Amino acid sequence: LGASEGEALPVTERLLADRPDHIVPWGERRPPVERGNPANRWGFHMVLPAQAAHLGELHNLSIRRGTLTEEDRFKINEHIVQTIIMLSSLPFPPHLARVPDIAGTHHEKLDGTGYPRGLASEQLTLADRVIALADIFEALTAADRPYKPAKTLSESLAIMATMARQKHIDAEVFRFFLRSGVWRDYAERFLSPLQRDAVDVDALERALG
Repeated sequence: LGASEGEALPVTERLLADRPDHIVPWGERRPPVERGNPANRWGFHMVLPAQAAHLGELHNLSIRRGTLTEEDRFKINEHIVQTIIMLSSLPFPPHLARVPDIAGTHHEKLDGTGYPRGLASEQLTLADRVIALADIFEALTAADRPYKPAKTLSESLAIMATMARQKHIDAEVFRFFLRSGVWRDYAERFLSPLQRDAVDVDALERALG
């Protein structure tokens, strides 16, 4: 194993290495997410990794934070790109014409650091802000995610309050969400009893400033 053509055995094979065959090029699968790409007619503004995947051991052992490489993270984030492309190809009636945009903005942030378009707050409609909040709440409380345990109501809402202060989600939409009690109705229907802990709504509102 590891011998090149014409190379006598035995040979030394590096235990850990980044080899050319570890690189998976984009080829025809290159997604049109860069702003200067003529095929990008959806307004995406994302940084595209140099390759579709990098399977090198050294590359994967050099992750500074978390467990994902740049290529892995892009592949996860690309789901929203494919959502927009797919929905944009469907013949929605006029009153549903914004469905692709609304579905495609749930990872945008008010401070403009979201994706896939990097939209600023003034570019996000009320519907965009509501779907972003709903997506985060569902993700935090979901019990079917293999990469994390489900969080309790108090943990989830505290995280969302921090996100509102940091201008990742709309603070007024979050405040309405708290006061409406819809989170409690959702919990009664979909969360386990262990997740339905006490929530101090007044304290959360005060934390918003």
